Amino acid sequence: MAENKIEIKVTTDENHVPTGIHWTAPNEKINAKSAKAMTLVFWDEESGSSMNMDLWIKEMSVEEMRHFICQNMMLLADTFERSTNDKAHADALRGFTKELAKRVGVLEE
Repeated sequence: MAENKIEIKVTTDENHVPTGIHWTAPNEKINAKSAKAMTLVFWDEESGSSMNMDLWIKEMSVEEMRHFICQNMMLLADTFERSTNDKAHADALRGFTKELAKRVGVLEE
């Protein structure tokens, strides 16, 4: 059995607000790659619910966050389709996300 490791390092200021996010995945030859935001979600089988950790650095703009959220929603639609083979509902999620992206100015109409 193989084992992979992903390491996430978060630096914070004196108020514990993130100022830097760096992640390393040795098996993928990624070393201390910088990021402005991250979302990590786990499914808890016992409770039947999701647990998540959302972090973003204080220098991230609202505009960048809008892009990040809309891109994540599109990725979730792709994951939903791959994992359930339910293209119709994945497309519904994509349609909703496109509409949201237009409303918040991420996509031009």
